[in-house]
Amino acid sequence: MISETTPARGWARLHVLLSVQSLLIVLVSVNRLSSLTTGYVASNQFLRWVDLNNMVLGLLAVLVYYLLVQYLERRSGRTSVALGVAFVVGAYLYAASYGSHEVTNYLHVRFCPDTASDLCRIVAYNDDEFSHLLFFAGFILLNVVVMATQAISPDPDRPRVADTVLAVVNALFVAAGVVANLAFEEIGLDLYVVAAVAVFAVVLLWRQPRQLIFRYYAVAFVLGLVVTGVIKALR
Repeated sequence: MISETTPARGWARLHVLLSVQSLLIVLVSVNRLSSLTTGYVASNQFLRWVDLNNMVLGLLAVLVYYLLVQYLERRSGRTSVALGVAFVVGAYLYAASYGSHEVTNYLHVRFCPDTASDLCRIVAYNDDEFSHLLFFAGFILLNVVVMATQAISPDPDRPRVADTVLAVVNALFVAAGVVANLAFEEIGLDLYVVAAVAVFAVVLLWRQPRQLIFRYYAVAFVLGLVVTGVIKALR
């Protein structure tokens, strides 16, 4: 079901949102790699700062996705109830994955370096398997909703060269995140998830090449996969 809204013009908000998304990628990387966030949040040691920070950053990421959808809807003047429902489902799965992963990852690392007991096997499964499945499902849905929102209501304006350049610059941060998560670790289902998003973006870009958001997604995920493949081949 599609309804009409009041169109909005101007690309500035899109570039701001994509820049915020790039900043979140940088903050996630710093949070994961820095020793500054390994301390405990409270005296009862229920969680580390790295785990709590990831939950907060995950919330901010969903807010950016939401604002992107709102921006695209207002710009085109159309909304979709079906895509709205899909977004809610994706946001729930995305949030559930963080709630499952951050807690069990902390318990896994601290108390279950091996999985000798049934309890540790359950903790490890939630950390390494179940939470990842929730994340992949939520990740796919959120990104598909953003792109599908643009697909059902293409923007009539032609992006300027400067708009494309800014979108590509922000896409490079996403590509770097893809490489960091795929190129230097054992690749599993995450490769197919990224590839699925990349294929969807390329197909939409081929059908509607003037849409800026498709250029952003295609560059981000295709480049991330290509660089990952090169690094894996060289290693």
